[in-house]
Amino acid sequence: MSVSAVAADRSVCAPLPVLGRDVRVPLVTGGEVDYAALDYAASAPALQRVWDDVAAYAPYYGSVHRGAGYLSQLSTDLFENSRRTIAEFLGCGAEDQVVFTRSTTDSLNLLASVLPQDTRVFVFETEHHASLLPWEQRADVTVTYLNAPRTPQQAVDTLEKALAERDPYGPALVCVTGASNVTGELWPVRELAAAAHAHGARIVLDAAQLVPHHPVDIAELDVDWVAFSGHKLYAPFGAGVLAGRADWLQAAAPYLAGGGASRKVSRRTDGGVDVEWHSTAARHEAGSPNVIGAYAIASACQALTEAGFEDLAAREQTLITRVRAGLAEVPEVNLLSLFGEDAARVGVFSFVVEGWNSSHFAAALSAEYGIGVRDGLFCAHPLVRTLLGSEPQDPGECGAPEAAPGERSLNAIRVSVGVGTPDEHVDRFLRAVKELVTNGARWNYQTEDGRCVPARSAV
Repeated sequence: MSVSAVAADRSVCAPLPVLGRDVRVPLVTGGEVDYAALDYAASAPALQRVWDDVAAYAPYYGSVHRGAGYLSQLSTDLFENSRRTIAEFLGCGAEDQVVFTRSTTDSLNLLASVLPQDTRVFVFETEHHASLLPWEQRADVTVTYLNAPRTPQQAVDTLEKALAERDPYGPALVCVTGASNVTGELWPVRELAAAAHAHGARIVLDAAQLVPHHPVDIAELDVDWVAFSGHKLYAPFGAGVLAGRADWLQAAAPYLAGGGASRKVSRRTDGGVDVEWHSTAARHEAGSPNVIGAYAIASACQALTEAGFEDLAAREQTLITRVRAGLAEVPEVNLLSLFGEDAARVGVFSFVVEGWNSSHFAAALSAEYGIGVRDGLFCAHPLVRTLLGSEPQDPGECGAPEAAPGERSLNAIRVSVGVGTPDEHVDRFLRAVKELVTNGARWNYQTEDGRCVPARSAV
């Protein structure tokens, strides 16, 4: 069998090929195995299509908006065409802006920086830190943290009540996730948007975990902004997007001051400078643009669209059903959920295993089965604490176990899938869970530098 045939065979049943599908990793018990990347929620592997598109462009890389030469003009066209591709992918209107950022975190910090003075922000405690923390960086903005709802309707009712009771009645912003990075559960975005608009508030959707799994349309969801990261959408190179209404973006000072954001700069007679800032997305894109990052996102958007995003989402649901059914067969596994086991979700699951430190369990999945998952609090500490029934002061932090292997610690295990996940990876994961719970680990583990790792000797 040829090398290409082997690679194709290893990715069987995965709708879109990704980089790393043919990577072999060693096992502590001996031998090698195809690496099962089941940590898509942290950083999804790059689509092969994205990598090929970027590689084809790389020889033509040049400055953007800054040169008269052929490569500069080509790179500028590629950059702006990428913006249009993403706008179409998100269903943006003609008046909406697509601003390129570094990540979801950067996008939401940008939005926080342009909020009108005395804006009231409403955010559920269940958010990822990227959408939970940026707002309090503004001293003239008031943040209201809403308790974790236990049903989608309770989320809507909680928001309705909070918005109705706000005083004074001024500019307001609601920030909500589309799909939880901890539970994968879908939030009632349309209903929350309707509630926000009914009370004169705007709404920003943190789509970091939604957009890789499900079509996102700004007009259909009736949200004012969407924020997401390329590295969640199978597109590396450190770029993100904030897309939506232009008025607050145009009215505020630039996120960063510098070249690209300024349209005209002149000296004043008093020795200072006068600046005329751009009113386009360039206003908040100072510095040399990340053209490769922007193009990678656009390439991923095109690949998902051409493959049939609805079909990809339907196939993912079969994997979701398989994971849920498989974990349900292991009584010691407790799947974390806000809205109940029947709640609609994307392919993201978090769980704890009775009698296991979660970091120990994750380390065994990696070392003994070649399966990559995430353990910790997933940069959503208040939510995971709520789901684990802990007190706010209980110890625990992202990715760092505080207990020895076998002891309980305040963290969980997360497994996540996507368009590049073969059926075999899911089957291996479920088999590994059952074997570890039934037979225990086959190797000794210890904590080093805050991580649970294999010791030098077997059990």
